[in-house]
Amino acid sequence: MRLQIAHEVTFHFDTPAFYAVQILRMMPRGSSQQFINDWRIAVSADCRLSPVEDPFGNWTHTFSVDGPLERLTITASGEVMTEETNGVIRGTPERLPLSVYLRETPFTAADADLAAKAADILVASGSEPIAALHALMGWIHETIEAAPETLPPAASPAKVLAAAEGTSTDCTHVFVAAARSVGIPARYVSGYLYSPEPGAVANGVHAWAEAYLGGQLGWVGFDPSLNLCPTDSHVRVATALDVINASPIRATNNGIGETRACKVTVREVVSHRHQSAA
Repeated sequence: MRLQIAHEVTFHFDTPAFYAVQILRMMPRGSSQQFINDWRIAVSADCRLSPVEDPFGNWTHTFSVDGPLERLTITASGEVMTEETNGVIRGTPERLPLSVYLRETPFTAADADLAAKAADILVASGSEPIAALHALMGWIHETIEAAPETLPPAASPAKVLAAAEGTSTDCTHVFVAAARSVGIPARYVSGYLYSPEPGAVANGVHAWAEAYLGGQLGWVGFDPSLNLCPTDSHVRVATALDVINASPIRATNNGIGETRACKVTVREVVSHRHQSAA
């Protein structure tokens, strides 16, 4: 699938900021599932952007600008070719040992109830990790009602499950926490999702998980908010232990009364030859 993506984030300050320092993870990189035809990042203020690879293999851009700033806009846009791989991810840089992806973070802490549920699912699946992860994904999808992606992530998987509502980020944190609790390395993935339905809630910024299954499979993606393995509608951008180090923007600004506006569009590009044939 050929997808064109535009992601614009604008910061507004009631009191002008004297400076802004930001870390961007808004540049996807190629893998067996996707090929980057074109990609660019632009900032409305005068600054220099240079890509640097972080420990998780993500392309990051850090910049700082001096104020006063009443407004700051960051735009990432480009075209990505995606292929269906049934969720299997290959061709990505793997810099860290698998043990890193068993670490617990505040967003991926499994309490006793979640750990027990994950263990029960694993036993019921005959201790087959791939069957257990599919069952876990289905359970999360049934248990947690989808919430708008504009909501901030909840503090812990326990709070998400108690509310029975969450964003794709929340669902991913629950999945990652449960998988790690039964000894399966898992990580958070941020990216984009294309939906052909006009005004679809899931169209735009999205999150899912990847779990390591070893053997010929290696890393495999699971999207618990949609209850499916990532398809060619998913564009993978960054991975980390949780949302903190995989989010598109981490900002430090000293302006007072900061508000943030985000606009994302993901659309399929159809060739003229295909259109004529239709």
